[in-house]
Amino acid sequence: MAMLGVLVGTLVLTVAGSLLLVRRAGLSSAESDLTGQVDALGQLLATHSAAVRDRTALNLLRRVGSYDALVLVGLAPGGGFTSLPPPLGPGDLGVEALQADRTVTGNVGTEVFAAEPVSLTARQRLLLGDVPAGDLPVLVVTRRVHPPVDGLLYFLLVAGGVLVVGAVVAAALAARITSPLARAVETTRRMAAGDLDARVPAGGDDYPELAQLGGAINALGDALGRARGMERQFLLSVSHDLRTPLTSIRGYAEALADGATTDVAGAAGVIAAESRRLERLVGDLLDLARLDARRFSLDLRPVEVTALVREAADAFRPQAAALGLAVDAVGAGDGALWVRADPDRLSQALSNLVENGIKFTAAKVDLTARAEGPYCRIEVTDDGPGIPAGALGRVFDRHFTTERARGRQVGTGLGLAIVAELAHAMGGTVEARSPAVDAGGTRMVLRLPLIPAPDRASPPDDRARGAS
Repeated sequence: MAMLGVLVGTLVLTVAGSLLLVRRAGLSSAESDLTGQVDALGQLLATHSAAVRDRTALNLLRRVGSYDALVLVGLAPGGGFTSLPPPLGPGDLGVEALQADRTVTGNVGTEVFAAEPVSLTARQRLLLGDVPAGDLPVLVVTRRVHPPVDGLLYFLLVAGGVLVVGAVVAAALAARITSPLARAVETTRRMAAGDLDARVPAGGDDYPELAQLGGAINALGDALGRARGMERQFLLSVSHDLRTPLTSIRGYAEALADGATTDVAGAAGVIAAESRRLERLVGDLLDLARLDARRFSLDLRPVEVTALVREAADAFRPQAAALGLAVDAVGAGDGALWVRADPDRLSQALSNLVENGIKFTAAKVDLTARAEGPYCRIEVTDDGPGIPAGALGRVFDRHFTTERARGRQVGTGLGLAIVAELAHAMGGTVEARSPAVDAGGTRMVLRLPLIPAPDRASPPDDRARGAS
């Protein structure tokens, strides 16, 4: 409808403008013709006075020239006319120009006129009887210019043909544009209703932009489907991680209640360990929820990194030894490295990285901290099976699990996602690299911007002092 409206408006303006120009050209051409003819008639009156002796001669000239009027009128010295042919009025003729012996032309509507002063003999004045003595004789000629009806009909025929063609083209374009949009709307409605398998069918003649829209909606559906699958996998994994400690706690608690075990201390130890594991899992889930809600508070201050690295290694050394593994802080004592971070959250990130290394390592986990340009580079390296190249970019997604060998049950499985969120919140980055050693292995690299060492007069940070 918009296209047809523009087309109709253009045609109306074109027809109206063309007719106006044709009418103006017709009037101008008629005025030019009458000017030459009135000059010739004036000369005829002056040079052939014997031929024009009465009004019969003037009427004959009017019929021969196809004039509406051909009359002689008198222009009084005061500016009045004896009589004028309709529709002319005294104001239409230039009195001053006529008195100055100049020809006057113009039009009143479609009536074109020309007026010219002429010289009459006394006998002609008497025979014609139209010009009182003392008045200036003026020859007035008029002719009606007919409107361009034939041209209007032609324009109307052309406009009708153009409108028919325009309507067909507009309908075709509208169908070609709205059909892909209708398919896209229907697909998005199905997606909103929960059908994430819905896709926009591709049309071979769709415009590139509309085809890209359909492709984008299909890509969105693919991403939503993957996200739903990963969410289900994540929920299953979390449910399993929650059920395992609860099962152990319930089993040992029932055994103690029924007196089915004599190792009360051992049962109590298992219950306590599984309770701590359950508490850690719930804490990680709460941390992720707070990070999503932007309600995770950070106490950013200068922190000495090497002390935290040594502390993280010392904290996990007994647990690793119980599993027959080693955790070492390699190269973490060569000078102080200061960053602006939350010491507790940075310790949490390091702990999660070490837990991930212990889960998959074959023999040992190494921690290092060193300066790398304007950044502090913290590395946690294990000698485990490594991570497939296609999975390296997704190991920090909370719903993602790798296909590498089953690891030890250490931590909650949410640690890397929390590390990525914490690193971003503290202005840093984290990435995974594999292989890290000849036999495979994985290296987690955490970078934080370095800052100058704080003034010694300022109160030291308790966590920055650390344990040696």
